[in-house]
Amino acid sequence: MAKELASRSEDYAQWYQDLVIKADLAEHSAVKGCMVIKPYGYSIWEKMQAALDKMFKDTGHSNAYFPLFIPKSFLELEEGHAEGFAKECAVVTHYRLKADPSRPGKLMVDPDSKLTDELIVRPTSETIIWNTYKGWIQSYRDLPLLINQWANVVRWEMRTRLFLRTTEFLWQEGHTAHATREEAIIETEKMLDVYADFAENWLAVPVIKGIKTANERFAGAVETYCIEALMQDGKALQAGTSHFLGQNFAKAFDVKFTSKEGKLDYVWATSWGVSTRLMGALIMSHSDDNGLVLPPKLAPIQVVIVPIFKTEEEHQAIIARAEELVKSFRAKGVSVKFDDRDTHRPGWKFAEYEMRGVPIRLGIGPKDLEKGAVELARRDTMEKNSVPFDGLEDRIVQLLDEIQQNLYTRALARRTDTAHHVTTWAEFEAALDKGGFVYAHWDGTSETEQRIKEKTKATIRCIPLHNPKEDGVCILSGKPSTQRVVFARAY
Repeated sequence: MAKELASRSEDYAQWYQDLVIKADLAEHSAVKGCMVIKPYGYSIWEKMQAALDKMFKDTGHSNAYFPLFIPKSFLELEEGHAEGFAKECAVVTHYRLKADPSRPGKLMVDPDSKLTDELIVRPTSETIIWNTYKGWIQSYRDLPLLINQWANVVRWEMRTRLFLRTTEFLWQEGHTAHATREEAIIETEKMLDVYADFAENWLAVPVIKGIKTANERFAGAVETYCIEALMQDGKALQAGTSHFLGQNFAKAFDVKFTSKEGKLDYVWATSWGVSTRLMGALIMSHSDDNGLVLPPKLAPIQVVIVPIFKTEEEHQAIIARAEELVKSFRAKGVSVKFDDRDTHRPGWKFAEYEMRGVPIRLGIGPKDLEKGAVELARRDTMEKNSVPFDGLEDRIVQLLDEIQQNLYTRALARRTDTAHHVTTWAEFEAALDKGGFVYAHWDGTSETEQRIKEKTKATIRCIPLHNPKEDGVCILSGKPSTQRVVFARAY
C-alpha cells in the first residue's frame, strides 16, 4: 500500500493529496471546490471537536447556533469587515426556481422571486451575531457574554486543496462581549492559549504564539493573535486565530450597555476560531511515505488486533484471547478494534492500518499464544517487538503516552533544526528556499512587508508574543528595527 503514495521528498503536494484519499479521510465533491469528509476523517474531526468543546466550556463558554444566511446589508455596516470578505462571498439573489418553457425538463430562476435584501452565505458570523446581541445586552449584568458556535462556512476559493482550503469548511467560531477593553483583551489571549494547548497536547504540533501585522489582520479586528505551525515541507500553516475586535462591531450594530455607574457605552468584543484546516496540519506534521501517522489522543482507533491463523481451532483460540484483550483495553479507556474480517489476509490488514495511522498494531498467532506474548508494532517508529500478555494493558497505556510525546518532540526538533536567523537580504532569500521559519528584522511598514511578499511569496507569519527587543536593520529597506519577526512561505 505504501507504494500508492507519491514520495514526500519528490512531490509533497501530490503525497498530501494521495494520503488524504488513500487513508480514507476525504474526497472531492461533485460541487466544485467542496469536499466530502468520509467517516474515518470525520471521526478524527469529532475527537478534535470533543476536546475543544470541553476546553471552551471549562473556560465558561456556551454553545449556540446562528443562521447560515446573513443579509448583505449587515455585512456593509462594518466597513473593514465588508471590504475584507467581499471577494469571497456567495450571494443568494433569488428564492425560487420554475420550469424553463424553452427547455423541457429543465429549471430556471424565477425572476419574480428576487430578494429585496440579498443574502450572503455565511463566510463568518460577526455581523449576524452582533445584530442578535443587540437584543441580548442592555446592562453590565448581561456581560460577559461568552458564546461559541460549531458551524459550516462558505468562502469562494479559486484554488482548493482538501482540508487546507475548500469553498465550504467546518469550524467553530467564538464571539464574546465584555464591559471593558481589558476584559476583552484577556479573553482574546486566553483563547489563544486554549488553541496553543490543544495544538501542542492533542495534535502534538508545536506552535508559535504571536500577533499578526496590519496587512495580515482579520478584517474588522483591532488586533489578531495567531498560532503558527511548521509543516514537514518547511511551509507555515496558520492553525488558529483569536481577534480583539475593540468596539467596531458594537458601534456598527449599536450594541450598548449600562455600566455599574449608570453610564451608557458600547461593549467590547472578541472572536476566535479554528477549522477543519487542523486536519491538514495533523496530516502534514506527522505522516510519512507509508501513510498517515496519528497522535493517539486523536486516533479513532488507538490499538488494532489482527489475528493470524490457518485452522479454525487456532482461530477460535485467538478470538477468545483477543476478546479478553478488547475488554481489558476498553476498561483502561483505550479505543481498540479486533479485525476478524475473513475477506482480507493479515498482510493486507497490516498495510491498511499502517496507511490509516493506527498508533499500535497487535498481531496474534498460534505461536504467540504458546509463548504468552503478542507482536506489537508502533506506527510512529515502525518498530516491532514481542511483548508478554502479562501487564499488556498498562504497557499499552504507557506506550500511547510515549507515542504522543514522541510525535511532539520530533515536530519540535524539526522546527528547531530548520529555524534561520538572518541579517541580509541574500541570507533571507537563501533561508526561504531551504524552508522553515526565518527570523529577520523588518522596519514595521506595510509597504516593506508587501514588497517582501511580492518578491519572495513569503509573509510575516507573526510578531511573537513577548518578542525580545534587538536592534538591527530591515533586511529589505535597511531602516532601523527593534525586533525580529517570523517570516515563512505558507499554506
